[in-house]
Amino acid sequence: MPAQDGRLAIVTGATSGIGYAAALALAGAGARVVLAARDADRAERAMVAIRREHPGAALEFRPLDTARLSSVRAFAGAWRADGRPIDVLLLNAGIAWVPQRQETEDGFERQLATNYLGHFALTGMLLPNVRPGPASRIVPVASIAHQRGTLRFDDLQFRAYDARSAYRQSKLAMLMFGLELDRRLRASASAIRAIPVHPGITRTAIIRRGGGAGPVQRLTGQLVFGLLGQSAARGALPLLYAATSTEAAGGTYYGPDGIGEARGWPSVSEIFSHARDETDAQRLWAGSERLTGAPWLS
Repeated sequence: MPAQDGRLAIVTGATSGIGYAAALALAGAGARVVLAARDADRAERAMVAIRREHPGAALEFRPLDTARLSSVRAFAGAWRADGRPIDVLLLNAGIAWVPQRQETEDGFERQLATNYLGHFALTGMLLPNVRPGPASRIVPVASIAHQRGTLRFDDLQFRAYDARSAYRQSKLAMLMFGLELDRRLRASASAIRAIPVHPGITRTAIIRRGGGAGPVQRLTGQLVFGLLGQSAARGALPLLYAATSTEAAGGTYYGPDGIGEARGWPSVSEIFSHARDETDAQRLWAGSERLTGAPWLS
């Protein structure tokens, strides 16, 4: 990873898992890292741990709950007031397999809100603060779960709820968002790159803690992730590659290079055909604008 001195990175969901691993690596390379997360105590513990490894790390915490548009607006408003340029916007916060349907204060299905809609709105609000140029990166974190995902345009909020299907939809939306964002940036003659990624199968607490997963989901997650998963540090490598490598190409999807893209070193990943559908991507974009009230790059 090239030196990151003088660069500023915002990492959502930076207090654990691949978000923490990415924040740790970016801080170690010299970036100023903003931990954007819900829990101030956990953020403080994360910063203590990072400084234990990198005593001179430049860190700050800012509260952000991507499941709540009021929190997203507050974060973005405070950032715009500061006026500081952003070099990396790493959209990582996520939950998975919430066993019973939960609805946010905005009326959204919780996985869609946390994993996708909050990030869509946040990016639109912060884009004017992203430093122009090809070194600036917007990195949406998707998942190999997109392969089996479907956008239910007639029921995006999954009122006929299925936990895994709702998760797959949210991660498919993140991938399609990243691809569509890069197309729109290019069309507007912006040099900023949008580069979606996925971490493969990684041993993190997203199943145990992220969405109040029930006992069956926790057991399944622990077995699958424990047997097949790689460490959070390895899972974060595609995120770091997209965020910092001069070779990372906008509109390309990166993930592990191993069998089934479950683990390995960063490489170009397969985008299944339904995720390449530009008509559906534009429809998703328009719907996301209506839902979040955050129109931009139209």
